[in-house]
Amino acid sequence: MRQFSDRIVVVGGAAGNVGRAVSAAFYEAGASLALCDRHAGPLHQTYDGSERVLVLETDLASPESAGLLVADVLRVFGRIDAFVALTGGFSMGTPLHLISSQDWEYMMRLNVSTLSNVCHAVIPHMRERGQGKIVTVGARSALSGKALMGPYCASKATVIRFTETLSEENKHYGINVNCVLPSIVDTPQNRKDMPDSDFSTWVDPDALADVIVFLASDASRALHGAAVPVYGRC
Repeated sequence: MRQFSDRIVVVGGAAGNVGRAVSAAFYEAGASLALCDRHAGPLHQTYDGSERVLVLETDLASPESAGLLVADVLRVFGRIDAFVALTGGFSMGTPLHLISSQDWEYMMRLNVSTLSNVCHAVIPHMRERGQGKIVTVGARSALSGKALMGPYCASKATVIRFTETLSEENKHYGINVNCVLPSIVDTPQNRKDMPDSDFSTWVDPDALADVIVFLASDASRALHGAAVPVYGRC
């Protein structure tokens, strides 16, 4: 199925474990891609020579950089049909009352500001065209507080509320905004951090990519502001 053969998809955080799986899934579906990450070296190695892929090394935590990203994609491809916001990170280990302002702000900047900055730049374009798809990434752990995970849980809960609000503000402009809520994703780092776990119950990055591709497709046209659980068998 090459259902994205006429679509332009922007993927933030494309060099991460999930980002690589998502980028590959869209590429196989025929999309033209703008792949961005702070460390884009692996993306160049994978996609150099492809006329369908634009690789951009940028920091989406900067509003200026996010604006330049959107401008570059519009200059090269002429439009943006979908934005997949995978930029983010995880930290834990400190009780909430001992969290430094720097650590709190870091999680918010990484998980929320990177999303907000690109949406600020891309929503006017999507509104003008009367269509667009935005897929964000929350987390199962954002649905309730977890000990020693305060900044992460709060930042991902903010992503969910951001998604719902952005959807309410833009659904009448033909823009679908939805969110995935993964549990534990099967990555090398998670295996290293939790060596005694049953990895077979975790979410494979390719399986998460399939859900994200669905949310960016026409098949999700009736979904607005959804937070889709992607828990595997955890």
